[in-house]
Amino acid sequence: MSSIRIAVLISGGGSTLKNLLEREKAGLLRASIVLVVSSKSDAGGIDIARSAGIPVRVLERKQFNSTDDFSSAIFDQLRAYRCDLVVLGGFLKLISIPDDFVNRVINIHPSLIPRHCGKGFYGLRVHRSVLESGDKNSGCTIHFVDNDYDHGPIISQKTVEVLQDDTPETLAARVFAAECEEYPQVINELASRLESNT
Repeated sequence: MSSIRIAVLISGGGSTLKNLLEREKAGLLRASIVLVVSSKSDAGGIDIARSAGIPVRVLERKQFNSTDDFSSAIFDQLRAYRCDLVVLGGFLKLISIPDDFVNRVINIHPSLIPRHCGKGFYGLRVHRSVLESGDKNSGCTIHFVDNDYDHGPIISQKTVEVLQDDTPETLAARVFAAECEEYPQVINELASRLESNT
């Protein structure tokens, strides 16, 4: 199975990265993870990447004067590694998408956008907001990244029912299980499209 080259951008524990690596190892991902970029030097996902033999670049926002400078440094690395697709996996920093990467950067968010999203909505904050709102359903959204938080064209959404006795933690676990299925599937679909265009 041919595969595209992808980079995974992280800021934390790397649970999404771990899932994608497991899929790749099992031959279920039409992509090779060739680079991990972390916005934090102490992100747990760095160890996961290094254990898998994947190069890691740490680029912290505070090292740069502006979002544009920060973004330029990231995309310089992505070009150097000839990345076809960029996958955000719990990456919490705003980036500016250059013209040559439009519709080649994707993100997954743990709610049904446009609900419970935007700056500051990440982790358990999202699931608390869902429960406080009384929503009957939540889920995950995969979308192309533009220059705003949790914005850009939606590619896919997977719905997860909110149960009466849910806590933010139990809801988070079920939404993450949905993410683990949906994200690789979308990556495979985009890989097929990218391969057919080359």
